[in-house]
Amino acid sequence: MGAHRLIPARRNVKVKAAICALILLASSFTLVQGNAGAASAYSTVQPGTFTGYAFDACTAPSSASMKAWRANSPYKGIGIYIGGVSRGCTQANLTAAWVQEQVTAGWKLIPIYVGPQATCATTPKKNVIDNANAYAQGSAAAADAVIQAVSLGLAKNSVLIYDMESYTTTDTTCRAGVLNFMNGWTARLHNLSYFSGYYSSVSSGIADQVAQYNVPGYAKPDYIDFARWDETVTTTDTKIPATYWPGHRRMKQYKGGHTETYGGVTINIDNNYVDFTPLPSATMADFNNNGWSDFLAKDWRTSNVYLYPGNGSGLGGRTLVGSGWKGYNAYVRIGDLNKDGKEDVLARASNGDLYFYPGTTTGFGTRKKLLSGTGSLREITPAGDLNKDGYPDMVAVSGASLYFYPGAAGTKFGTRKLVVNGGFDTLAEVASIGDFNKDGYPDLVARHNATGTLLLYPGRKGAYATRTSLGTGWNGLRDLVGGGDFDRDGYTDLIAIRQRDGALLLFRGNGKTLTSRTLLNAFPYMSPLA
Repeated sequence: MGAHRLIPARRNVKVKAAICALILLASSFTLVQGNAGAASAYSTVQPGTFTGYAFDACTAPSSASMKAWRANSPYKGIGIYIGGVSRGCTQANLTAAWVQEQVTAGWKLIPIYVGPQATCATTPKKNVIDNANAYAQGSAAAADAVIQAVSLGLAKNSVLIYDMESYTTTDTTCRAGVLNFMNGWTARLHNLSYFSGYYSSVSSGIADQVAQYNVPGYAKPDYIDFARWDETVTTTDTKIPATYWPGHRRMKQYKGGHTETYGGVTINIDNNYVDFTPLPSATMADFNNNGWSDFLAKDWRTSNVYLYPGNGSGLGGRTLVGSGWKGYNAYVRIGDLNKDGKEDVLARASNGDLYFYPGTTTGFGTRKKLLSGTGSLREITPAGDLNKDGYPDMVAVSGASLYFYPGAAGTKFGTRKLVVNGGFDTLAEVASIGDFNKDGYPDLVARHNATGTLLLYPGRKGAYATRTSLGTGWNGLRDLVGGGDFDRDGYTDLIAIRQRDGALLLFRGNGKTLTSRTLLNAFPYMSPLA
């Protein structure tokens, strides 16, 4: 084991005949077929919230061994190798029934997937990344990992950790292949509503992810599992900035393969310390219901409406969700007005009729007219559940004032009321930004035309408090819309289009202000649904 201490590696890809024989899966669906029935009967999110000691072993231990270690060891979590072409050791014990048994007993499970490795891996690997097609390969691996997870009863919002063994970071082609592979892995997991984890040596794979952390559009892993075999129990490291993967998103493998005995049962393990908590939900702007904020926009040229799925760092390829929207001049992503668990949209016709379109996550159902005579409203935007009655609300500018339209049962709005009397004749780009200041009420932003100042109107129950400034320099932007918690860091964000070139920009919130912009895409012919 000593030869590996400077380049830590998970034990499942080590050739260690006394522990297990290396067996490559003939088909990624073998495990699915064997456990589909059991998986359908039980489903669990893993590891969920967990802080404490964990171990991983090449082979999932027997139920009897797990029971002995539960009663006598300091460990409360276990890493399980759910699949991948580079997974080693037989997994006869790893079934949906075993997963249910261990979770019921109180164990936290940490799913690990071992797919293709770096072409410049420090120890040669049989299955390697195709550097020219790394993104697609990473995406395919994520799709297979979800198949394996589902077959074991591991539900959406579970963390699936990719095991990338140590590699030579000076090989630029190889390094780019690893980064592209992981970009595809994370983006696809997000689309499938699972969280992305990443295991590697702190000096190779983790170091490269640190360097990539703030690169616009790169889908970085949600959680890291870093290897440094110094036997120090901590989740901090000098090579990982404190602001990267903050707030219970780290795990450390602090000791490599060795044997430990509890309750008369000896297992060869690696030691880990885990500090995980599920990421907060997107809170709004999640049309496809995968947990991540996305972007809806209408193409001016065709009047088609497209969905651009978000992955926390950028936007994926678009899909058509609506057509024939030529006669509308305003759009509102109202939230779940009909209470069916899906985001809905309002669209205003040129004659002032306001229509409700029920969302289906992939398109829209039959429209329904909600209001007439809204043509005089200069700005309409969602307000979240401002009055705290369980239904999403709407606000609109008429003349110089702001009016509140309460959502109600029966997919309708109640009687409007005046909430801000005057001053809105000098403002434009009124937009909901969700609970920006984290006081429990959804907030509103608007741009002052003369000064370019972005103003925050803090929400109160059915009203707004005195406005404050979020800074100047916003005159060069159009179509400001709330982005929900786009990166799921606990704070809501703002999206806008730059007028001069149609660039779609993300401004991240931190509860007090909006940070520097990130380019998401170019949309010269698009208008977002607010």
